[in-house]
This record gives sequence, structure tokens and C-alpha cells, in this order.
Amino acid sequence: MKDLFAVVMLSGIYSLLSACFFVAMNAVDVAITEASVGACISTLLMLTAITMTGNCKKRDYHKPLTALLVVSVTGGLLIYGTLDMPYFGSAEAPAHVHVAPRYINDSFQETGVVNMVTAILASYRAFDTLGEVVVIFTAGIGVLALISASPTAREDATSGAANHSMHEQHLSLRITTKMLLPFIMLFAFYVQFHGDFGPGGGFQAGVIFSAAIVLYSMLFGLRTARRVINQTFTKLFAAFGILLYGSTGLISLQNGGRFLDYNFFLNDPIAGQHLGILLIELGVGCTVASTMIIIIFSFTGRLEDLQNRKNGQA
Repeated sequence: MKDLFAVVMLSGIYSLLSACFFVAMNAVDVAITEASVGACISTLLMLTAITMTGNCKKRDYHKPLTALLVVSVTGGLLIYGTLDMPYFGSAEAPAHVHVAPRYINDSFQETGVVNMVTAILASYRAFDTLGEVVVIFTAGIGVLALISASPTAREDATSGAANHSMHEQHLSLRITTKMLLPFIMLFAFYVQFHGDFGPGGGFQAGVIFSAAIVLYSMLFGLRTARRVINQTFTKLFAAFGILLYGSTGLISLQNGGRFLDYNFFLNDPIAGQHLGILLIELGVGCTVASTMIIIIFSFTGRLEDLQNRKNGQA
């Protein structure tokens, strides 16, 4: 398709439908993340990108045969790699024979956590989850290093005029958003601290909270959002989440256990599991929410900086 705006809209619709599929398969944890990141934040980032580059794709350098060759070779390699895999849904698959029974039968007795997904991600696979959080944090640092933009006096002046115009044009949306934002943030905290008992956790809570900030910045302007969300505090909060996660593992080592082994947190292993999972999920939520906000503000700040330069030249 030549119209990049239509491509972005179709991508957002696909993400929303995927979230519905995950709900139908009882994978609510994944559905929440897909709806927040895929349908909301990623769509906004792509819209910001095409605003800076243009809506219509230039096909002067387009080589369909080369693209078809690359896709065909990649697809063939992926299909070849699946030949040794067990059939989809097979009860004899190694994951179902060796791993799943342990999680299903013993996870509640060993961790005391009702939500099996949280037990797996935050306890059995805690070290892997730490790597995922570090990757998210690194992405935010990379965005800051590449496209970080700071507000200027000219930007403040033009943003003030834009905010006044937006206030008159979208008054109903702004009032409705003011009513919804407290409930969105409250739901984010609910997902954060209720992940032991139902779908949720740090990843889901972080993206929900950042989606609320994205909604606020879209309707009230980046200048107002920067006044509400301090950028220095956001950067420190992103690093704090990583430190909290890693410090939880160090406490386990100090108490004579293995890294991220919460059984050595307290005298009661089950209580130690609950405390350890609560701490690392809080660290995940802090890092994910802060990194998402950093990326959104950096992209939007870059867009406003380009627009201010054009207005200054005009």
C-alpha cells in the first residue's frame, strides 16, 4: 500500500483483533499488553513517524523482486526450522510432558501464587524476566541518545498557542479524558498489585499507566504533559525499577540462597515468595512505564522541534 496512514490504521486494528483472540484463549495477561502496546502506543509512534516523513510512500527505489526474494528465503528457512517441532497441540510435546506438569501441579504449593503466569514469569523464570526488563530499559536509553529533544522558549510559545486552539476544538474529548484518566490509572495500580491473584503484573500495569499519559499528552499537548510528568524523575524511575529488581536478587544471595530465590527472604518460604514477587513486579512496572513515557515524549518532542523550525523559517 502507498498510503502509510492506512497501513498504520490496519496495523492498529490487527493488534486490537489479536488482543481479542488472546482474551478468547484465556490469555488475558497477553491481551492487556497487546491492546496497550500494539493498538495504542505503537500506533501513536508510527503516526508520529509518518507525520515527520509524509503519508505517501515514494516508490522510486522500490524493488519488488528483491523484497519477494528476501521474504521467500526467510519464509522457507522458518518453515524448515519447524519440521523438527512437535505438532501443534500435541500432548506429547516436550513442553507438555516435562515442564507443564511441574507448573500446573506444584506452582501453587511452591509459591502460593494463584495466577500461574505470574508464578512462572516472576519466580521460575525471574532471571529471564530480568533480561527482558533490561532490554526495555536499554531501548529507552537508545531513544534518548538518538532523538532526545528538549523544550525551548520558542517551543513553549508555539505549544501554548496550539494548546489553546486544541482546547477550543476538542473540548468534549478533553473533559471526557479528565474523567477517564483517574480510572485508567487506578486500573493500572489494580493490575500491578493484583497480579498474584488474577491477570496482570508489572508489564501490563506499566503499559496501561503509560497509555494514560499518552492519552493525556495527545489531548492536552506535550508542554502541559511535561509540566505534569517531570522528565528527570521519569529517567530516575526507569533506573530505579532495574535496581529494585536486581537488589531483590542480591538480598537472596545475602541470605544464603540463589539469585532471585525468594524462599530465603523470610522465615516462611511462601511469604518470601509473595514479597519477592511483589518487589520485582513493582520494579518491572516502574521501568516499563517510565521507558514508554520516555520514548513517547522523545518522539513527540522531536516532531514539535521540527515543526517549530519550519515555523521559524517561515
